[in-house]
Amino acid sequence: MTPETGDALPLIQVAAGCLVDAQGRVLIAQRPEGKIAAGQWEFPGGKIEPGESARAALARELHEELGVEVIEARPLIAVTHAYSDRRVRLDTWKVTAWRGQPQSREQQAFAWVAPQDIERYPVLAADGPILAALKLPAHYVFTAPAQCEPEIVAGLSQLPANALLRLRLPALADAEYAALAQRLLPLVHARGLRLLLDRAPALVGELGADGWHATSAQLRALDQKPAGLCIASCHDAAELQRARALGFDAAVLGSVLATASHPGGATLGLAAAGALTQQANLPLFWIGGLSPAELDRVQQAYAQGIAGIGAYWRR
Repeated sequence: MTPETGDALPLIQVAAGCLVDAQGRVLIAQRPEGKIAAGQWEFPGGKIEPGESARAALARELHEELGVEVIEARPLIAVTHAYSDRRVRLDTWKVTAWRGQPQSREQQAFAWVAPQDIERYPVLAADGPILAALKLPAHYVFTAPAQCEPEIVAGLSQLPANALLRLRLPALADAEYAALAQRLLPLVHARGLRLLLDRAPALVGELGADGWHATSAQLRALDQKPAGLCIASCHDAAELQRARALGFDAAVLGSVLATASHPGGATLGLAAAGALTQQANLPLFWIGGLSPAELDRVQQAYAQGIAGIGAYWRR
């Protein structure tokens, strides 16, 4: 059952915390005997009490459950999941600093796990989008439509660490595009970046690239999601719903604000982008009129981060 078909079910508001240590590992907890879904793994947290903020509930629950005091935390993603008898909304936070050593106060087992390894554990179905968010960075960089190879190579060192890079060069013929991607891949990987392609999905596997980016037109034409990391361009709730239904890992939402290249183009605005993000059940990168300096504001709205072109490439 999906959130769309389960709106009549009672809604339980939950604050969940993803504690991330200095090695990038995340703390997961096993539900003890006697609880629903005993034996499965989840992120620590619990119900938000009436009149309580999500941040306050997070601090209270992590103290009660783990014996830690939250020092630094930010919104990560909002997820709504419908079970047969209830809906659960997970107000999920990334916790990067806390006081005290996590301990079992409710007879639950713990494990510190790298995000890419969490799927080896039987994790609750509702936590799928959270896993996707933990695996993705905060920055998604697009090449400019007419950017030449020397400019791309020279600019790689300026890009944020661990960023995703979409090779977006619509004027190139497919053969030229594939040849360029093959030349760029080792340079991109040497900088600790990941390269996403936006031509035929099969090209990703042929070249050993890191993922595929679907335009909104490609998204509409798909019958099923290609293998591997897939991110889609989306502009409204219907496109976000389609990306989620196909199993995409994330989406780029925009245009949020006006841009210099499209001064009269349609924009969502911050409020509408925030509302769509809260309902998407997907990690979302916001694009349009935003710079890396505004990352905190974007993440406070539960977005994954920022996607952009000019804001990332210095001239």
